Formats: sequence, C-alpha cells, structure tokens
Amino acid sequence: MRTELQPLRLSLVAPNGRMGQAIAAAAVEDGGFIIDDDRADVIVDFSAPEALAGSLDRATRSGTPILVGTTGLDDLADRRMADASRTVPLLRAANTSLGIALLAELVERAARALGPEWDVEILEMHHRRKKDAPSGTALLLGDAAAAGRGGNPPREMSREGRNLQRGEGAIGFASLRGGSVVGDHDVIFAGEDERIVLAHRADGRMVFARGALKAARFLSRCEPGFYTMRDVVGAL
Repeated sequence: MRTELQPLRLSLVAPNGRMGQAIAAAAVEDGGFIIDDDRADVIVDFSAPEALAGSLDRATRSGTPILVGTTGLDDLADRRMADASRTVPLLRAANTSLGIALLAELVERAARALGPEWDVEILEMHHRRKKDAPSGTALLLGDAAAAGRGGNPPREMSREGRNLQRGEGAIGFASLRGGSVVGDHDVIFAGEDERIVLAHRADGRMVFARGALKAARFLSRCEPGFYTMRDVVGAL
C-alpha cells in the first residue's frame, strides 16, 4: 500500500494528447507524482468522449479513483459517471484551473445578488482545433449563474452557434475559435446603465495541469462519490 511519503501514481488515458503531455510535465515539476500506467493510484482521462466508457470500466473494475476532464460529453456519459461514482471517487472537471473554480463561485454569488433583471452573457474563445461549442467551461459558468438564480433557465445558443430568441432570465452563450488561444472566458452581467464583467484568462496549459494534480491528490483521499473542482478548492 502506498504511503503519504511515496509519489502518487497517475495513469494518463491519453498521454500523447496536449493535456496528457502537460500533466506529465507538471508531475516532473512537482516531484510528488509519477506516471505509471500499470499501478495507478488515480486514473486521469483528458481524452475523447468515445473513450470514457472504457476509462470508467477500468476504474470501477480496479477500484481506482478517476478524474474526468473530457468535454463534449452527452447525457449517457453523465449517467455512466453517476453510476461509476457509486463505486469509486470520481471528479468531473470541464476545467481544472483553480481560478475557474473560484470564478464559478463568484458568478453564482453575483447571479444570486443581481437576480434575473440582469442579463447574463458568457463569451468564450479557444484555439481553432477545439470541437465543442460552447466550451465545457462556459457551460459550467452558465450552470453557476443558473444556480445563483435558483433555477435552470434555457441556454440560448445551439450547438451550431446560432443565436436563439432571448427569453426573460435566459443565459446567453457566444463562442469564438481561432489561433492558439488556450482559453478565455468572460461572464457579463448587463443591467440598466451598468455592466459587471467577471473574466478568466489561461495563458498556458500548465495552469490546467497543475490543477489536475491537485485534483488527483484530493481524489486519492476520497471515499466513493461525485466531486468537482469546487470540492478541491474547499479542501485547500
């Protein structure tokens, strides 16, 4: 059995992907982690939606905690993760940046204080190769705003990116793709004669990689259940 003095062993589902390489580099930088696909203490999946079922099966069969950072997941994936979390600790994170976790808390508080009279618009921009839109992080921030309002107003952008007719209390999304942008997110609260903008800028993937390491460390100490980055921040 691993002791607290030994490095935490991580198994990367997509080690050659952009996030897989960043996490491996962050593990070397930190010194408290090693990459070990054979004897994992935590499975880390930043791959593709079609790979999730295999990752969850591996985690539940071996009793290994799993961090799911894959975005663009559907309702079936949500149900599979909920089922797996009854057997192993599972953390789902559309974004593993600690800054985004804190931003989501601020968005929820602002939405609660301002109420539905203020319009909420979420603008996100990513590199040209990102496939899902709105981004998982944008949807996370939208859910935070909805939670602050005490409900789940409709998301006002289709997957194809067309703006839909706005309804009272709705939350709007706009997605931009271009260049090598790692991740920009603006949450705009627009009221009469004033605006509040809460924003986050990611200048490199290492911010996500370091957050993923903190999440993996957190998961290694957890009982089976469903966790988020807010739980990680709360435990710091």
